[in-house]
Amino acid sequence: MKKRKIDLVVISDVHLGTYGCHADELIAYLNSIQPNKLVLNGDIIDIWQFSKRYFPPSHMKVLRKIIGMASKGTEIFYITGNHDEVLRKFSDTSMGNLHISDKLVLNLDGKKAWFFHGDVFDVSIQNAKWLAKLGGYGYGLLILINRFVNWILVKMGRERYSLSKRIKNSVKSTMKHVRDFEKTGVEIAIENDYDYVICGHIHQPKKEIHITKKGKCTYLNSGDWVENLTALEYSFKRWKIYKYNQDKLSPFFADEELKEMDMHELIASITAKKEEEEKSKGKMGEKSLDEGPL
Repeated sequence: MKKRKIDLVVISDVHLGTYGCHADELIAYLNSIQPNKLVLNGDIIDIWQFSKRYFPPSHMKVLRKIIGMASKGTEIFYITGNHDEVLRKFSDTSMGNLHISDKLVLNLDGKKAWFFHGDVFDVSIQNAKWLAKLGGYGYGLLILINRFVNWILVKMGRERYSLSKRIKNSVKSTMKHVRDFEKTGVEIAIENDYDYVICGHIHQPKKEIHITKKGKCTYLNSGDWVENLTALEYSFKRWKIYKYNQDKLSPFFADEELKEMDMHELIASITAKKEEEEKSKGKMGEKSLDEGPL
């Protein structure tokens, strides 16, 4: 099937290495698109809950797919989050088309877009990380229970149900936390003349224009691949929230060529492609000098 060409795609909060991660669905989505740029906006690998006992092949396929996309020319920006904060020691590191950073600013058709995960605004993480980690384990357990409940509901011919969404929407303090998170991001973005502020972290996909006395900014959140299965897509000067559950992509299976390639081969292919590009640029420079006036 023909892949959709997209200028920019943003995904976040995949949480590879946890029972709640929908890796197969994410692979199907990635196989359906051909983006020029891919922004991984934090918590792609859940190092907080990482265990050698649980990292299924489908989760490894996601990593292979991402690196494979980089080897084929997609520029990939990995922005670190709180669950993969150990990677922050590698911030500002680049390897071919793969770049690791804590935040990112891109120019999109003359407008400035500010990307960051969002945990810097979370007081619970900054002041009591142990409590946030405990909450992460509790959330993971809730998702696991929810999967079992949904399996029973499907067998009974009934609709799926989200326990975590129900709990979040019923707790006023949680909703206030989300509103405060959005407000803080928008205010800082407007102060710095950013047209877009793009976050993850709170697992709440959203696109909303904010207008204040100081200016205007569009707030965007890429959601997650645990509950919502969403991404942000930018093409033709417009943003769209992609929702997997509304756009089934079952025909897109794993790329055949990736099945036989291991991680080392994929990394080597990225480096080789970058070296070829640099050599090509060098030859073009030499040619222009030769053809220039004496």
